[in-house]
Amino acid sequence: MNVIIIGGGATGASCATRLRRLNEFANITIIEKTNEISIANCGLPYYISDTINKRDNMIVSSINKFQNWFNINVRLNTEVIKIDLKNKIITLNNNEELKYDKLVLALGATPIFPHFEGIDYNKTFMVKTLEDADKIKTYIKTNNVQNAVVVGSGFIGVEIAENLNHLGLKVTLIEQNNQILNIFDEEISSIAQNKMKDNKIELILSDGIKKIDGNKIILNSGKEIAFDIIIMATGIKPETKIASCAGLKVNRGIIVNEYMLTSDPNVFAGGDCIEVKDFVTDNLTLIPLAGPANRQGRIIADNIMGKKSTYKKSLGTAVIKIFDFTAASVGNNEKQLKSQNIHYWKTFIYGLSHAGYYPHSNRILFKLLFSNDGKILGAQAIGQKGVEKRIDIISTIMRNNGTIQEMIDSELCYAPPYSLAKDPINILGMVAHNILKGYIKPAYFEDLKNAHLIDVRIPEPFKEKTIPDSINIPISDIRKNLNKIPKDKKVILFCNTGYTSYCASRILIQNGFDNVFSLMGGIELYKELINNKENNSNLIKQNKVYNL
Repeated sequence: MNVIIIGGGATGASCATRLRRLNEFANITIIEKTNEISIANCGLPYYISDTINKRDNMIVSSINKFQNWFNINVRLNTEVIKIDLKNKIITLNNNEELKYDKLVLALGATPIFPHFEGIDYNKTFMVKTLEDADKIKTYIKTNNVQNAVVVGSGFIGVEIAENLNHLGLKVTLIEQNNQILNIFDEEISSIAQNKMKDNKIELILSDGIKKIDGNKIILNSGKEIAFDIIIMATGIKPETKIASCAGLKVNRGIIVNEYMLTSDPNVFAGGDCIEVKDFVTDNLTLIPLAGPANRQGRIIADNIMGKKSTYKKSLGTAVIKIFDFTAASVGNNEKQLKSQNIHYWKTFIYGLSHAGYYPHSNRILFKLLFSNDGKILGAQAIGQKGVEKRIDIISTIMRNNGTIQEMIDSELCYAPPYSLAKDPINILGMVAHNILKGYIKPAYFEDLKNAHLIDVRIPEPFKEKTIPDSINIPISDIRKNLNKIPKDKKVILFCNTGYTSYCASRILIQNGFDNVFSLMGGIELYKELINNKENNSNLIKQNKVYNL
């Protein structure tokens, strides 16, 4: 059997080595158009800052290992320019022709590189290969770089900005959208943005580059930014041209079935160049992540050997480091659900990384999206410790078609240094359950306008800071002040994070109030949203205490 794999990244390398472990006698060739194979692309931002300080650590597997361990022929700096599906022949850029029995397209994705008036390509870089990272490191060291501009705020853009900051550079991050990290909703991104501002990264949102004039960037708004280096991190697009020219079915990415088989029975494809089915919506989507790419390579190898292995849709589970914070997500966000007209509920909680009485416990903000029947549609979280652990648990529950009930029922490790007797996963499920049962009516930041606001904390923190135009009725005084609470308008109770206001709302609901809501995430989430929107904590001001 003669198998040719085009692309030596995660999918190609995983496919080749798995195939060799299954078949000692197949003739396996990897064709890679760059001079690199099997590098740790996700580590490139950290290599630029010398957080990863050895270049060899960026090479996952060497050519010698492919050849000596696995007897795989690797051809670098070689590009496939044509695929002849009928005759099962590929043509290389030196006009050499190779025959195949099975062909694997692991083409990856191409960085989107906008071209602006006045751009100086000697000062403008992208980050895709190890060679790209080497060029950036060398340029910074040899050109006395002080001011860096990163264009684009996806995962790579944010990671690059942080790592340039670690090098002591003044960093400006430019994003055309109104938030960074568009995979997250506003609440999570707001905290991430506040964290970046705290670390002296200048964020310019809802703006873009108009032109470049020498060492100045002119934005669409007219604002000017001085720079010594520009890093383009404006996204990627699937590499599909050669597949399309060959006659394979292509949409935004190459179309494959659950066996990773293209429209041709002898051609497989996987990784960033393909479309996969979204686990939540069942729609075709692009998921350019390393985990799925590696699994798809393994699945392709299995199917070449006739083992009928399937790829079971994608949850898009992802995580990012933002200085000392971690943000992670799984499933769909609100924007995606709204675009598909999918009805959903949402809730927020602040959970602890581990028992509060054990030292160094930290708060984590969780957001959960779920349906009327308890199906989990998506989850997001941000905090310092224990974030990705909880999102991984939710991802596993979703993968097994679990609901919020399975979140409640999850039996998770507990000891004070690691978790709580009621883990945030359990509590998040319980809050969602309470919402569906009507035990709590949720309110959000966008609901505060024109509502009657009651701070149910004790007077001391209320006097220090609260939401403007609110009054104070501590939870311990709620029962004796029922006549002071209106029934003819929406009443929103709030506290620090949401638990006290939930308990207070239960008192009122059971006393005949059907217009009482609890602010999800409380004043802590409110502060993050306000600080992000206005960058002015004075908007959270002292207010009057309710005269009991």
